[in-house]
Amino acid sequence: MLVLVSPADVQEAIESIEGGADIIDVKNPAEGSLGANYPWVIRDIAKVVKEHGKEVSATIGDMDFKPGTASLAAFAVASCGANYVKVGLYGVRRKDEAFKLVRAVVNAVNEFGSKVVVAGYADFRRIGSISPLELPEVVRNAGAHGVMVDTAVKDGSRLFDHMGVEELATFVELAHSNDLFCALAGSIQFEDIPVLKKLGADIVGVRTAVCENGRNSKIRRELVAKLVEVARS
Repeated sequence: MLVLVSPADVQEAIESIEGGADIIDVKNPAEGSLGANYPWVIRDIAKVVKEHGKEVSATIGDMDFKPGTASLAAFAVASCGANYVKVGLYGVRRKDEAFKLVRAVVNAVNEFGSKVVVAGYADFRRIGSISPLELPEVVRNAGAHGVMVDTAVKDGSRLFDHMGVEELATFVELAHSNDLFCALAGSIQFEDIPVLKKLGADIVGVRTAVCENGRNSKIRRELVAKLVEVARS
């Protein structure tokens, strides 16, 4: 299982790299679960990450159903050097909407060779968005490469507070049966890692667990290293 860590700036990216993270995922925590960062920050982090032989991911935000806006943002992120472009379907409620938005994002990044990762939310019921279980088939048909579950509202609740082990196992199975890689995130703690490995997740995504004092504090390399060790054991 690969470890994805989400820094907000170059210094945090370096901490994540030195801690042994596999994928460096640029985001802006101040703008939400998959908050988009500034193009110059993404570009600067991508340069550092690639110098260390790692892959870089970047989010385009928790999107409403606005395919044009999403595709423009995805084009910008891919042009900044992101290997993976992540889009959160926050305001998407139906499969047809999901397909149209994801397809637009895929078309926008094709020329850069970036892979598209589509995020649903474990707490979809309270924000009124599409269920993650409806996404894998749509994501495959739209030509994207991966699918993930995160939590939309960062109020201290966790992935397992909103989706049980059986639901998550179904999500992982649906992803793999549709030839997609899958990631699980959402205030993941160290003790959750063995469960995620048993579920067969390809990637675990973290930020809070490797910050010194909560999601809005700084990432520390020693915490990243500790989490990587747990994921590898």
